[in-house]
Amino acid sequence: FFGIMADVKALEHATLKVPYELLNKKFRSTQKTIDRETSSIVAVTNDFSARISDSGSKMTVGEANTMLDNVVQRLQSLKRKADDGLEQELQLVDTCKSRLEHLGDYVKEGRLTVSSVQSWKRKRMDRMLVDHCLRSGFYDTAVQLAKDADIEQLVDIEVFMVSRRVEDSLASKDTIPCLSWCYENKSKLRKLKSTLEFNVRVQDFIELIKVGKRMDAVRYARKHLSSADSSLLGEVQSAMCLLAFSPDTECPPYKKLFDPVRWDDLVRQFRQDNFALHQLNGQSLLSVTLQAGLSALKTSQCYQEEQQNIDCPVCVKPLNHLARPLPFAPFTQSRLICHASNTRMNEHNPPMVLPNGYVYGRDALFAMAASSNGVITCPRTKERFQRKDAEKVYIM
Repeated sequence: FFGIMADVKALEHATLKVPYELLNKKFRSTQKTIDRETSSIVAVTNDFSARISDSGSKMTVGEANTMLDNVVQRLQSLKRKADDGLEQELQLVDTCKSRLEHLGDYVKEGRLTVSSVQSWKRKRMDRMLVDHCLRSGFYDTAVQLAKDADIEQLVDIEVFMVSRRVEDSLASKDTIPCLSWCYENKSKLRKLKSTLEFNVRVQDFIELIKVGKRMDAVRYARKHLSSADSSLLGEVQSAMCLLAFSPDTECPPYKKLFDPVRWDDLVRQFRQDNFALHQLNGQSLLSVTLQAGLSALKTSQCYQEEQQNIDCPVCVKPLNHLARPLPFAPFTQSRLICHASNTRMNEHNPPMVLPNGYVYGRDALFAMAASSNGVITCPRTKERFQRKDAEKVYIM
């Protein structure tokens, strides 16, 4: 049980955390909307009450009806916004509940049938694939897979769709969606000490200079850059120096600021901040689990072509390349595997060495000799030997 819980904590943190963060955000947003609408209604009703109680004020029936209609309209608006907020909150609560039930099935895995366990693991693999596709930009594939596998409530498609819209707008040099996103998440970004909004504002300033609107750039800087944090003063000063340069300048510090690659940097920063905001891992769950599995199997023989084993996942070329930067598995006990038969060499299948120095299991060599009139052909060098040439190897 404790091993299962450790697995859930290590790999499934974001599965529950993301919908919880979305629910928390929606609750706070709805609360602010209700408070704002309530304050407006209270102000209107107080004004109405004051005019009624003022003996010197002559209010006509038409004016009274107009003020009452205004109050009714505001109350209806409050009810509509409250209902919309509640509906969205309930949807997020259902999502949290569905994910808890899904993980609960894993925790009680020992009490499930074999088919139920396989079904749960299949669903988990589908979740991993959807998450990986979303992070890799294959949005349509991810949406279709989530729909076909009936796991739409178990994956964070909406979070990535919002991210997609902002990233696409930045790629097309439109900062409005990104600035709107920054405003919606202002308090969280402040806690993360994010500089995304500042960098986007600087880019807007640079784009104005590029099109020759230097006075507009100055006014924009006064409005949006003058209140920047003191730690960003150096960057503000560098940006303001661009007013004295043309976009085709060769001066290294300012040529870099005019470089269009800054838009790609903004996309990357937005993606990082978006992941941090929703407490998503920097890598997909599929990538993390794949790396963990490869690292547990990786040995130095996996990178010696003559020592590779066809049944070892790390020895397969694509996975071999992925595993290259990973650490080797820490084995406390070694096992000898016969290169010819891929079976374990032990006291029942002792290792035997050929005259050319290569070692194989006895069973494989004797089977080879039995089928070739006592002749053994080395699988690596293709040299031919007699069965009597093979000698036992003793390992101390």
